[in-house]
Amino acid sequence: MSRKSLVIGPSFEEMLHPWKIDPALRAKAEEMSLKDPLDPINLYRITWRDINNRTYYMVLPPQFTGVEAPIVVLYSKDFPTGSHKVGAAYSVLIEKELTGEVDPSIHRLVWPSTGNYGIGGAWVGCRMQFDSIVILPEEMSKERFERVRSYGATLILTPGCESNVKEIYDKTKELKAQDPERVRILNQFEVMGNYRFHYHVTGNTIVELAGELAQQGIGNGKIAAFCSSMGSAGTIAAGDRIKQAFPDCKIVGLEPVQCPTLYNNGYGSHEIQGIGDKHVTWIHHVTNMDGLACIDDMECLRVLRVFTQPEGSAALVKRFGVSEAEAQAIAGIFGISGVCNLIGAIKTAKHFGLGRRDLIVTIATDTVARYHSTMQWMAGRDGPLSEADCCATIEHVLHRQKTDWFKDGTPDNRRQWHNLKYYTWVEQQGKTVQELNAQLDPEWWLAQQARVAEIDGRIRALRD
Repeated sequence: MSRKSLVIGPSFEEMLHPWKIDPALRAKAEEMSLKDPLDPINLYRITWRDINNRTYYMVLPPQFTGVEAPIVVLYSKDFPTGSHKVGAAYSVLIEKELTGEVDPSIHRLVWPSTGNYGIGGAWVGCRMQFDSIVILPEEMSKERFERVRSYGATLILTPGCESNVKEIYDKTKELKAQDPERVRILNQFEVMGNYRFHYHVTGNTIVELAGELAQQGIGNGKIAAFCSSMGSAGTIAAGDRIKQAFPDCKIVGLEPVQCPTLYNNGYGSHEIQGIGDKHVTWIHHVTNMDGLACIDDMECLRVLRVFTQPEGSAALVKRFGVSEAEAQAIAGIFGISGVCNLIGAIKTAKHFGLGRRDLIVTIATDTVARYHSTMQWMAGRDGPLSEADCCATIEHVLHRQKTDWFKDGTPDNRRQWHNLKYYTWVEQQGKTVQELNAQLDPEWWLAQQARVAEIDGRIRALRD
């Protein structure tokens, strides 16, 4: 037995259906969310549903998006860290604990990240009594750094920006070499706990939401498209579950125009923090994607500024028929990558010709709380917002969004996306060609999905 007792949180099924958690425990977690957000009991708040079991979502007004197809945004601002990535971090860590790969009395965890996963790792790791190190690029927003330190983790900064993942990998290798017995790397780009959280919890939440919305007269009970930008490519794993429920669903991945890795074997720096990490991750099921779109980073920042500034909210109400309550909600649920996902959903609606019965779902992964410094930089660069500026941004970026920078998931394109994994994972990270080729078989992914039940069984057994 460890000198530190293991801290066990919810199962996958409890994160999906939190009403299956002991009601007293859940009520205590809700109470502590305000009294002490760092209490480990808040692990039981890792879910897409509130205390009344309502899903965190918003159906965006069509006069605002400029397309007929209803676009639904799941938002994660009410997760313990303000981002659903805390769920991926918890799932990765609990799996490692259950298999005995990590022990809080022995091991020091390293969380390589470009943003929200590292913040989630800092929160989860320290709540579960682990000494935790988060590695982030030095050009990320200062709010990210402040959040990591406030959760009790050590922060190490590496050269570069969002797309400088190679430098993060190099630092993790250095730390591992310095203390191989103690250091354990929880690499979100590689470990399948990240995939499983989104496959089972995010994916099934969306599947169930389709039925709820149909009862309200929104959509036809199915999901026509699921759009997600790729950082670790954890969130897009929800598409695998959605497509199993709705085989005609289009899974569309998004990356920055300024760093079009899958689209054009490209590279470069960009400002959409949290995505576009200049490599194809191990956990990304690229051969199940139906489309790939690239989104301009400055368009995302301009729209986010409109969403979150008083002048922008006023323009949405006055000029685009958005209610004051809707404008307030929009201001509170979006961050940069969430806006990227919204633009991608609009582009997807236009590319596939989706109509008013075709439901498109995407994710708002965090909020502007992580980007106030970025918004200040935009204000210094572009000057104060006017009503005309806000209207021009909405009309140009959302209403007139083009269908350029879009590739369909043809067999050739899917194979090219898969082949790009070779350069990171075989040449640099020690995977074999045989392991890489195994991912071409759908059974490989089905086996990963099936482990959800096994892991939940282990959690129940440990509690007993």
